[in-house]
Amino acid sequence: MSDSIFNLNYFEIFSQPVTTEPDVNLLKEKNRELQQQVHPDKFANSSDAEKREAMQKTSLINEAFEILKKPVSRLQYMLTLKGVDMNGETDTSMDGAFLMEQMEMRESIADVRNQPDPLDVLDTILGDLKSKAEKLIIEFADFYQQEDLEKSREIVRKLQFINKAEKEVNEIVEQLEDELI
Repeated sequence: MSDSIFNLNYFEIFSQPVTTEPDVNLLKEKNRELQQQVHPDKFANSSDAEKREAMQKTSLINEAFEILKKPVSRLQYMLTLKGVDMNGETDTSMDGAFLMEQMEMRESIADVRNQPDPLDVLDTILGDLKSKAEKLIIEFADFYQQEDLEKSREIVRKLQFINKAEKEVNEIVEQLEDELI
């Protein structure tokens, strides 16, 4: 593998088009293939420079794989390819209806322990969150293709809220399941 890997974007490293829905199985397969090519153990008897380069390539491939396999980080990365920096975000404005929906959902989550079947309620919430995320990813693809980067960015911000809510719900599910044991 040549040094040109350092000049490729993450999608190119894995021979994938820039897309919201890359073939995850191909990503995994290509990741294994690339890791085998550059694994530092293969360079045990090489010069220090070659060992260092193998480590740098391994690190780059690992980072690219981690970013591309997760929808929100993948979409953020797609925006960086268009020059949008999500890390330095200072704009806190957001769709009011979405924020109200998030507040209502948070109230439902906070009240879940008072429900007759809290795990069922949490399961429903997780299903709703997954459905909303899938719809938002489709919207992102449309806006991204139209080069509407502002709307694409707003969708990523909404997905970040949804991811955070999913994480919180999963933590509560784990706590409740532990309590049942």
